[in-house]
Amino acid sequence: MRTTQRNAVTSSGRESGQPMLFAHGYGCDQNMWRLVTPAFADTHRLVLFDHVGNGKSDLTAYDDAKYATLDGYATDILEIVEEHDLRDVLFVGHSVSAMIGLLAAVRQPERFAGVVMIGPSPRYINDEADGYVGGFGRPDIEQMLVSLDSNYLGWSSAMAPVIMGNADRPELGEELTNSFCRTDPAIAKKFARVTFLSDNRADLPRMRVPSLVLQCSDDVIAPTVVGEYVHKNTPQSTFTALNATGHCPNLSAPEETVDAIKSWL
Repeated sequence: MRTTQRNAVTSSGRESGQPMLFAHGYGCDQNMWRLVTPAFADTHRLVLFDHVGNGKSDLTAYDDAKYATLDGYATDILEIVEEHDLRDVLFVGHSVSAMIGLLAAVRQPERFAGVVMIGPSPRYINDEADGYVGGFGRPDIEQMLVSLDSNYLGWSSAMAPVIMGNADRPELGEELTNSFCRTDPAIAKKFARVTFLSDNRADLPRMRVPSLVLQCSDDVIAPTVVGEYVHKNTPQSTFTALNATGHCPNLSAPEETVDAIKSWL
């Protein structure tokens, strides 16, 4: 199977159960779901994968033109769904993968039963003309991309703990730092550009599949106002504010994350 090699697809849980497809965020891999997936193993078929450039994916499959927008990553999702014959899919996407999943569901709604978006952001850069707050000014993002380009490992060790939050649990920031550092730096630089310069606000109203927006407090990457914007502009969406802080509740608060998904289901 082509996608199995390209995206290091793994499947576990209940073979005959409804498929749950888990998609990791920037600089991460499928290992980031290990504290969440066991809760669904008895009832669902669990399908995990790595975006090209991350984890055990096939780095030679990276294509500049294809992955120049988030649509290229959405295409990979749809190919995984098709090749593994997944129907009635519950998609769970963290961070940038929340938008990637939404794009996939907009293109082929008949394949999806629901989309869970953890810390989603349709646009990271503020748009003053529209009164949109994304959390970052354009110069902030440009500066971040320059620093990422010039010293990816240094950027990773400085930024990962900030993204993770939970300063009282440094081991969490360390895990995210190590994950960033395992990612192919050349691809990571390009993916950062695509992620942080994307604008998918116009795609939200096109969503025809029920969705759950999970929002953490003190999230520097996707502040509460952004999660509320996603909820307000996405039809059939439910908004749940978590007590969890930071941007990675799948690692910092897996039980609360699981409970929120289960109560929505």
